[in-house]
Amino acid sequence: MPLVIGSLSRTDIMKLLVTGGAGFIGSNLIRHVIDYPEISCVVNLDCLTYAGNQESIADFNDSPNYNFAEVDLRDKQSVTRVVEKYDITHVMHLAAESHVDRSIVGPAEFIETNIVGTFNLIESCRKFWGDSFPGKRFLHVSTDEVYGSLGAEGLFTEDTPYAPSSPYSASKASSDMLVKSYYHTYNFPAVITNCSNNYGPYQYPEKLIPVVIHNIVNRQPIPIYGDGMNVRDWLYVLDHVQALWEVLNSGKNGETYNIGGNSEWANLRIVKLICNIIDDLAPHLGGDSSQLIKFVPDRPGHDRRYAIDATKIKRELGWVPEYTFEHGIRETVEWYLKNDEWVSRAMKK
Repeated sequence: MPLVIGSLSRTDIMKLLVTGGAGFIGSNLIRHVIDYPEISCVVNLDCLTYAGNQESIADFNDSPNYNFAEVDLRDKQSVTRVVEKYDITHVMHLAAESHVDRSIVGPAEFIETNIVGTFNLIESCRKFWGDSFPGKRFLHVSTDEVYGSLGAEGLFTEDTPYAPSSPYSASKASSDMLVKSYYHTYNFPAVITNCSNNYGPYQYPEKLIPVVIHNIVNRQPIPIYGDGMNVRDWLYVLDHVQALWEVLNSGKNGETYNIGGNSEWANLRIVKLICNIIDDLAPHLGGDSSQLIKFVPDRPGHDRRYAIDATKIKRELGWVPEYTFEHGIRETVEWYLKNDEWVSRAMKK
């Protein structure tokens, strides 16, 4: 009898390729699925850039079904070898250059990795899988930044027109369109997710929340762009990886699913909350951490507000976030306080 998982039916156990598995979301994803009986093989393809951390994946080294391939997505031949060697049946494509500030300073890396790298991966899978795709699935993980900026009201839906504002979001929008074209042209079994801002353990300390925590711990100024009132919908990474698993197994080919945490917070409000949590958990640091806040000039093209309407994934797949922002952020702060050496070593890469 074939094994049935979600909307997929197959006679063989899943052989899963996760790209970017040494990064923030990827390492949390592998940690989430590594022992699932449906999976006979997890292959982590990562080229270990500054944001890819071997320490984040050290837990998996003794897992018999875990394999690591240090491969750059821009190297198409090597990507193809990995897909063929491990007889990959499912892909969760998370690898990307993702820091907006870096895309403003050096956009070329974002074009090459996010667009060309995605092409190399999806083309390798298409050729290896042939013209028939039963039991196959390609999940492309994207961002809500492709939709541009919202005003004070409204939410991004799956039908919101793309309007990227930075080289990063433009590169992700391009890769989304490429994946969609493969579904329409080749009937390729692809599905796309667009998620809101993630936070949680193992995030490289260049994004807002780990930067704030690190600076408070080290009593350094906390930089806040502009007036600090830019709003994002925040999604705890453990909620995100569960949503990705649901989409991989039960999503419909050719569809897009928005994944949001239903937690809109302005940057300044988040920073003040983290200050209060750390003052409570680590009073020995001196207290009154909000005095470290320093407003700095806004960055170019800084979108004012993002907010996700996650009705579709709730309605069709039954997924809803389990964590409130207050719960998730406290767990996140506790993790970083316990793992400050991890942060320090990551920043030295």
